[in-house]
Amino acid sequence: MRYTKMHGAGNSFVILENLHGELSGEDLSVLALRLCDPSRGPGADGMIVLAPPAADEDFSMLFYNADGSTGEMCGNGARCVARYGVEHGLVRDAAHIRFRATAGEITARRIDRENYEVRLNDPSVIDLRRAAESDAGTVLCSYVELGDPGIPHAVVRVFDDAFSDLDALREKGRALRRSPAFPRGANVTFASVDENDRVRAITFERGVEDFTLACGTGCAAAAVSLCLLGDVAGERVTVDMPGGTLSVSFQREGCAARDILLTGPTAVVGEGEAALR
Repeated sequence: MRYTKMHGAGNSFVILENLHGELSGEDLSVLALRLCDPSRGPGADGMIVLAPPAADEDFSMLFYNADGSTGEMCGNGARCVARYGVEHGLVRDAAHIRFRATAGEITARRIDRENYEVRLNDPSVIDLRRAAESDAGTVLCSYVELGDPGIPHAVVRVFDDAFSDLDALREKGRALRRSPAFPRGANVTFASVDENDRVRAITFERGVEDFTLACGTGCAAAAVSLCLLGDVAGERVTVDMPGGTLSVSFQREGCAARDILLTGPTAVVGEGEAALR
Protein backbone atom coordinates (compact mmCIF):
# COMPACT_ATOMS: atom_id res chain seq x y z
CA MET A 1 0.00 0.00 0.00
CA ARG A 2 1.34 3.40 -1.00
CA TYR A 3 1.48 6.20 1.56
CA THR A 4 2.41 9.87 1.62
CA LYS A 5 4.04 11.50 4.62
CA MET A 6 3.11 15.15 5.25
CA HIS A 7 3.31 17.62 8.09
CA GLY A 8 1.49 20.76 9.14
CA ALA A 9 3.76 23.09 11.14
CA GLY A 10 5.78 20.03 12.14
CA ASN A 11 2.76 17.90 13.14
CA SER A 12 3.41 14.80 11.00
CA PHE A 13 1.06 12.27 9.40
CA VAL A 14 1.14 9.22 7.19
CA ILE A 15 -1.71 9.51 4.67
CA LEU A 16 -3.08 6.59 2.69
CA GLU A 17 -6.16 5.82 0.61
CA ASN A 18 -8.80 3.23 1.44
CA LEU A 19 -11.37 4.56 -1.01
CA HIS A 20 -12.62 1.11 -2.00
CA GLY A 21 -12.70 -0.40 1.49
CA GLU A 22 -9.76 -2.75 0.98
CA LEU A 23 -8.71 -2.53 4.65
CA SER A 24 -10.71 -3.19 7.80
CA GLY A 25 -10.55 -1.09 10.94
CA GLU A 26 -8.44 -3.74 12.66
CA ASP A 27 -5.96 -3.76 9.76
CA LEU A 28 -5.72 0.03 9.90
CA SER A 29 -5.12 0.15 13.63
CA VAL A 30 -2.22 -2.30 13.30
CA LEU A 31 -0.89 -0.39 10.30
CA ALA A 32 -0.97 2.88 12.26
CA LEU A 33 1.08 1.34 15.05
CA ARG A 34 3.70 0.17 12.57
CA LEU A 35 3.91 3.19 10.26
CA CYS A 36 3.97 5.78 13.05
CA ASP A 37 6.80 3.97 14.82
CA PRO A 38 10.06 5.41 13.40
CA SER A 39 11.84 2.12 14.07
CA ARG A 40 9.40 0.19 11.83
CA GLY A 41 8.11 2.80 9.39
CA PRO A 42 8.47 6.43 8.35
CA GLY A 43 7.42 7.62 11.81
CA ALA A 44 4.63 10.12 12.42
CA ASP A 45 2.34 11.63 15.04
CA GLY A 46 -0.66 9.93 13.45
CA MET A 47 -2.10 8.17 10.42
CA ILE A 48 -4.93 9.51 8.25
CA VAL A 49 -6.99 7.28 5.99
CA LEU A 50 -9.09 8.62 3.13
CA ALA A 51 -12.34 6.65 2.92
CA PRO A 52 -15.41 6.91 0.64
CA PRO A 53 -17.62 9.96 1.24
CA ALA A 54 -20.58 9.48 3.57
CA ALA A 55 -22.78 11.82 1.53
CA ASP A 56 -21.96 14.57 -0.97
CA GLU A 57 -18.49 15.32 0.41
CA ASP A 58 -15.26 14.82 -1.51
CA PHE A 59 -14.18 11.98 0.82
CA SER A 60 -14.16 10.90 4.47
CA MET A 61 -11.22 11.13 6.85
CA LEU A 62 -10.36 8.55 9.52
CA PHE A 63 -7.73 9.57 12.04
CA TYR A 64 -5.51 7.12 13.95
CA ASN A 65 -3.20 8.11 16.76
CA ALA A 66 0.35 6.77 16.86
CA ASP A 67 -0.72 4.17 19.44
CA GLY A 68 -3.31 2.71 17.03
CA SER A 69 -6.32 4.28 18.75
CA THR A 70 -8.79 6.36 16.78
CA GLY A 71 -9.33 10.09 17.20
CA GLU A 72 -12.29 12.32 16.43
CA MET A 73 -10.42 14.72 14.16
CA CYS A 74 -7.10 16.51 13.74
CA GLY A 75 -6.77 20.15 12.68
CA ASN A 76 -3.29 20.05 11.16
CA GLY A 77 -4.09 16.66 9.68
CA ALA A 78 -7.20 18.10 8.06
CA ARG A 79 -5.14 20.83 6.41
CA CYS A 80 -2.70 18.21 5.09
CA VAL A 81 -5.56 16.04 3.85
CA ALA A 82 -7.08 19.03 2.05
CA ARG A 83 -3.82 19.57 0.17
CA TYR A 84 -3.50 15.84 -0.54
CA GLY A 85 -7.02 15.77 -1.95
CA VAL A 86 -6.34 18.73 -4.24
CA GLU A 87 -3.02 17.36 -5.52
CA HIS A 88 -4.40 13.84 -6.10
CA GLY A 89 -7.55 14.87 -7.92
CA LEU A 90 -9.99 13.90 -5.17
CA VAL A 91 -11.42 17.40 -4.77
CA ARG A 92 -13.91 19.05 -7.08
CA ASP A 93 -13.17 22.64 -6.05
CA ALA A 94 -10.00 23.70 -4.20
CA ALA A 95 -11.83 26.76 -2.87
CA HIS A 96 -14.62 24.63 -1.36
CA ILE A 97 -13.19 21.34 -0.08
CA ARG A 98 -15.59 19.17 1.93
CA PHE A 99 -14.91 15.99 3.85
CA ARG A 100 -16.19 14.22 6.93
CA ALA A 101 -14.40 13.18 10.10
CA THR A 102 -15.77 11.39 13.16
CA ALA A 103 -16.33 14.79 14.80
CA GLY A 104 -18.45 16.02 11.88
CA GLU A 105 -18.20 17.69 8.49
CA ILE A 106 -15.05 19.69 7.73
CA THR A 107 -14.66 22.39 5.08
CA ALA A 108 -11.35 23.74 3.82
CA ARG A 109 -9.83 25.86 1.09
CA ARG A 110 -6.51 26.25 -0.66
CA ILE A 111 -4.85 29.62 -0.07
CA ASP A 112 -1.69 28.88 -2.04
CA ARG A 113 0.48 25.85 -2.76
CA GLU A 114 1.51 25.34 0.87
CA ASN A 115 -1.05 27.19 2.97
CA TYR A 116 -4.51 25.82 3.66
CA GLU A 117 -7.40 26.99 5.81
CA VAL A 118 -9.77 24.56 7.50
CA ARG A 119 -13.02 25.27 9.33
CA LEU A 120 -13.01 23.28 12.54
CA ASN A 121 -16.09 21.85 14.21
CA ASP A 122 -17.90 24.24 16.54
CA PRO A 123 -17.30 23.54 20.25
CA SER A 124 -19.93 21.33 21.85
CA VAL A 125 -18.51 21.96 25.35
CA ILE A 126 -16.79 25.06 26.76
CA ASP A 127 -15.99 25.06 30.47
CA LEU A 128 -13.66 27.97 31.12
CA ARG A 129 -12.85 27.07 34.72
CA ARG A 130 -12.54 23.38 35.44
CA ALA A 131 -10.49 22.05 38.35
CA ALA A 132 -8.55 18.98 37.20
CA GLU A 133 -7.13 16.65 39.84
CA SER A 134 -4.13 14.51 38.97
CA ASP A 135 -0.78 13.30 40.28
CA ALA A 136 0.44 16.83 39.53
CA GLY A 137 -2.08 18.24 42.01
CA THR A 138 -5.21 20.23 41.25
CA VAL A 139 -4.87 22.51 38.24
CA LEU A 140 -7.39 25.10 37.09
CA CYS A 141 -7.82 24.88 33.34
CA SER A 142 -10.29 25.54 30.53
CA TYR A 143 -11.94 22.51 28.96
CA VAL A 144 -13.10 22.64 25.34
CA GLU A 145 -14.55 19.93 23.09
CA LEU A 146 -14.45 20.67 19.37
CA GLY A 147 -17.18 18.80 17.48
CA ASP A 148 -19.71 16.22 18.58
CA PRO A 149 -18.33 13.79 19.65
CA GLY A 150 -15.80 16.42 20.50
CA ILE A 151 -12.01 16.43 20.56
CA PRO A 152 -11.25 16.99 24.27
CA HIS A 153 -8.79 19.74 25.13
CA ALA A 154 -7.56 21.13 28.43
CA VAL A 155 -5.89 24.54 28.23
CA VAL A 156 -3.59 25.60 31.06
CA ARG A 157 -2.38 29.21 31.27
CA VAL A 158 1.32 29.45 32.19
CA PHE A 159 3.97 32.16 32.31
CA ASP A 160 6.46 32.22 29.44
CA ASP A 161 9.35 31.00 31.60
CA ALA A 162 7.52 27.67 32.04
CA PHE A 163 8.68 26.72 28.53
CA SER A 164 12.30 26.74 29.72
CA ASP A 165 11.65 23.45 31.56
CA LEU A 166 9.88 21.21 29.06
CA ASP A 167 10.57 18.09 31.14
CA ALA A 168 8.52 19.53 34.02
CA LEU A 169 5.72 20.59 31.65
CA ARG A 170 5.77 17.15 30.02
CA GLU A 171 5.24 15.41 33.36
CA LYS A 172 2.43 17.81 34.20
CA GLY A 173 0.81 17.17 30.83
CA ARG A 174 1.18 13.41 31.22
CA ALA A 175 -0.58 13.55 34.59
CA LEU A 176 -3.36 15.93 33.52
CA ARG A 177 -4.07 14.03 30.30
CA ARG A 178 -5.71 11.23 32.35
CA SER A 179 -7.37 13.36 35.03
CA PRO A 180 -10.83 12.16 36.14
CA ALA A 181 -12.00 15.66 35.20
CA PHE A 182 -11.80 14.57 31.55
CA PRO A 183 -14.04 11.52 30.94
CA ARG A 184 -12.28 10.53 27.69
CA GLY A 185 -8.88 11.87 28.56
CA ALA A 186 -7.70 15.14 27.04
CA ASN A 187 -5.01 16.79 24.99
CA VAL A 188 -3.30 19.29 27.29
CA THR A 189 -2.15 22.63 25.91
CA PHE A 190 0.06 24.95 27.94
CA ALA A 191 -0.26 28.56 26.74
CA SER A 192 1.23 31.95 27.56
CA VAL A 193 0.28 35.38 26.21
CA ASP A 194 2.66 38.26 25.51
CA GLU A 195 1.97 42.00 25.58
CA ASN A 196 0.91 41.93 21.91
CA ASP A 197 -1.73 39.21 22.47
CA ARG A 198 0.46 36.69 20.68
CA VAL A 199 0.11 33.20 22.15
CA ARG A 200 2.91 30.71 22.70
CA ALA A 201 1.73 27.14 23.19
CA ILE A 202 2.71 23.48 23.30
CA THR A 203 0.39 20.46 23.45
CA PHE A 204 0.76 17.10 25.15
CA GLU A 205 -1.33 14.89 22.86
CA ARG A 206 -3.22 11.80 23.93
CA GLY A 207 -2.44 8.87 21.64
CA VAL A 208 1.04 10.26 21.01
CA GLU A 209 1.64 10.53 24.78
CA ASP A 210 4.15 13.30 24.37
CA PHE A 211 4.49 16.85 23.10
CA THR A 212 4.05 17.32 19.36
CA LEU A 213 5.56 20.14 17.32
CA ALA A 214 2.09 21.56 16.72
CA CYS A 215 -1.57 20.79 17.46
CA GLY A 216 -4.16 22.58 15.35
CA THR A 217 -7.18 21.83 17.51
CA GLY A 218 -5.07 22.63 20.58
CA CYS A 219 -4.32 26.04 19.06
CA ALA A 220 -8.03 26.58 18.46
CA ALA A 221 -9.02 25.51 21.97
CA ALA A 222 -6.38 27.83 23.44
CA ALA A 223 -7.41 30.79 21.27
CA VAL A 224 -11.12 30.39 22.05
CA SER A 225 -10.70 29.93 25.79
CA LEU A 226 -8.16 32.76 26.17
CA CYS A 227 -10.43 35.12 24.26
CA LEU A 228 -13.54 34.17 26.24
CA LEU A 229 -11.59 34.64 29.48
CA GLY A 230 -10.45 38.10 28.33
CA ASP A 231 -6.77 37.15 28.26
CA VAL A 232 -6.49 38.10 24.58
CA ALA A 233 -8.43 40.80 22.76
CA GLY A 234 -10.20 40.14 19.49
CA GLU A 235 -11.23 37.03 17.62
CA ARG A 236 -8.09 36.53 15.51
CA VAL A 237 -5.19 34.97 17.37
CA THR A 238 -1.65 34.10 16.29
CA VAL A 239 -0.28 31.00 18.00
CA ASP A 240 3.42 30.07 18.00
CA MET A 241 4.07 26.37 18.52
CA PRO A 242 7.47 24.62 18.40
CA GLY A 243 6.95 23.55 14.76
CA GLY A 244 5.60 26.81 13.38
CA THR A 245 2.97 29.52 13.54
CA LEU A 246 -0.77 28.99 13.08
CA SER A 247 -3.59 31.50 12.84
CA VAL A 248 -6.99 31.01 14.48
CA SER A 249 -10.06 33.17 13.85
CA PHE A 250 -13.65 32.64 15.00
CA GLN A 251 -16.96 34.31 15.73
CA ARG A 252 -17.70 34.97 19.39
CA GLU A 253 -21.28 34.73 20.62
CA GLY A 254 -21.41 35.55 24.32
CA CYS A 255 -19.71 32.64 26.08
CA ALA A 256 -19.69 30.52 22.92
CA ALA A 257 -17.68 30.43 19.69
CA ARG A 258 -18.40 29.26 16.18
CA ASP A 259 -16.91 29.25 12.67
CA ILE A 260 -13.38 28.51 13.88
CA LEU A 261 -10.86 28.83 11.06
CA LEU A 262 -7.36 27.35 11.36
CA THR A 263 -4.78 28.55 8.83
CA GLY A 264 -1.18 27.53 8.34
CA PRO A 265 1.45 25.75 6.24
CA THR A 266 1.57 22.17 4.98
CA ALA A 267 4.49 20.22 3.53
CA VAL A 268 4.98 16.95 1.66
CA VAL A 269 7.85 14.95 3.18
CA GLY A 270 7.86 11.98 0.81
CA GLU A 271 6.14 8.81 -0.38
CA GLY A 272 6.70 5.12 0.16
CA GLU A 273 5.26 1.60 0.10
CA ALA A 274 4.09 -0.33 3.14
CA ALA A 275 3.25 -4.03 3.38
CA LEU A 276 -0.11 -4.71 4.98
CA ARG A 277 1.33 -7.42 7.22
